Amino acid sequence: MALENITLSDLIEMDRTYVERIQLRRRILRDHERDTVAANPIIKPAVNELYTWMMGTYLPRRFSRIYKLTRAAGSLYPVLFNTATNETLSITPPANPVEGLKILGGNIDSEFLLLLPTAEEGKYRLEGFVTCFPSGFNTRLKLGLNLAGIHGPVPGYGAKLEKSMDRFFAALPVGKIVKRANWSITTNRDLFALSGNHGYESEADGVSEREDEEVDVEQCVVRCERQTLHRLPESKALVFAFKTYQYPLSQIKEEGSAEDLCAAIDGLAKGSVPKMSFYKRQVVWGEPVKAYLRG
Repeated sequence: MALENITLSDLIEMDRTYVERIQLRRRILRDHERDTVAANPIIKPAVNELYTWMMGTYLPRRFSRIYKLTRAAGSLYPVLFNTATNETLSITPPANPVEGLKILGGNIDSEFLLLLPTAEEGKYRLEGFVTCFPSGFNTRLKLGLNLAGIHGPVPGYGAKLEKSMDRFFAALPVGKIVKRANWSITTNRDLFALSGNHGYESEADGVSEREDEEVDVEQCVVRCERQTLHRLPESKALVFAFKTYQYPLSQIKEEGSAEDLCAAIDGLAKGSVPKMSFYKRQVVWGEPVKAYLRG
């Protein structure tokens, strides 16, 4: 990817890792297409709507020094020029929604999951996605599932969150964007992780063995997701998007946040859902990570 057309200030506005991440995303989409992108036929109008808005409105307005609307030679129709990759992108979505999602996922460092309401009132179902950086789950296995099915392995979801989440999704109006962040610690730095970052109740008998699992704290990172949820105005589909960040433990120490992170680690087992510490594999990495942070 060519960098001669982009300044340092542009990269800071977007993200210092943009070019590197886009290269990685494209390799993952090429080598693992089945696990990273899919679309049921019903979601095509929503994919087209998201694609048209992102390419024709959001990107050239939000990152105007990187994405520029222009016209191809001999054409009356505008196209989007990416100055970071030196590529021209159509602002008209392709006929195949999977291809549209691949273009979005290969040019934007975010994951997109699209949900539509089901015949059951208040329930939403995953109908299309592009996810290059899953954290311990295979999104394809969740295609066609409602929220309860998607979050089935999450401790306490059915008892504490299912009804309120269904109501929240159903009531979200057009024009409102909801933001949140989550965090965990992973014992590797693999952004593309279809498994390995979670513990499940079916494995509970092996807790003692996993507690003895060797952990290389130099490879551990705090993995965070900046998540957003909004509704498309025409199709009324919900778009759940997230961008992944990784922070080495050494950076946490240097910033003086070691004790804050240790307290958060201990808090996983003290909240309203104690099993969350097992789900996030705190039984594996908790003690070695705290020892490193306090060392």
